Amino acid sequence: MIRRMYFIVIFSVMVLALGLQGTSSAEMPKPSDKDKCPVCGMPVAKYTNWIAVIEFKDGSHLFFDGPKDMFKFYFNMKKYGSHKTQADVARIYVTEYYTTKMVDARDRDVYFVTGSSVKGPMGMELVPVKGRANAETFMKDHNGKKMLRFDEVTMKDIPMGMKGMKGMKGMKMKGM
Repeated sequence: MIRRMYFIVIFSVMVLALGLQGTSSAEMPKPSDKDKCPVCGMPVAKYTNWIAVIEFKDGSHLFFDGPKDMFKFYFNMKKYGSHKTQADVARIYVTEYYTTKMVDARDRDVYFVTGSSVKGPMGMELVPVKGRANAETFMKDHNGKKMLRFDEVTMKDIPMGMKGMKGMKGMKMKGM
């Protein structure tokens, strides 16, 4: 009887540990030099501080050069040639501004700051910051306009074009 209880406890701990392991950023897929953002066509791998990932239930995933393009895709997948829908999405990750680690974009403690002076690879960006206090500090330090959780972001909140990119005035990228 004791042996059986011991086995159940050990088994339960192992199952719990494996479940938590699945959420580790160490297991996040990494983009290769060939991976391009499906929204703008820009290579993703060189923008490690901005990468966003949508992982689908079938195990496939797409990389984005920043949260801005990830949201554009998420809100209108068909426009970018995808046959998938929001219902097919398993997980969404973004690179948190301060730690540069991947975090769950839908975590209630992750905020997307709009209108700040911080620019991403495509200019104006929705900057992901984990923790309300960190987001408020970021807003103050970088002149942010709004802080929104994932489910509060709308197409109106997404900066359009490449405003803020030097030498790119008037230039358009794929899908914009």
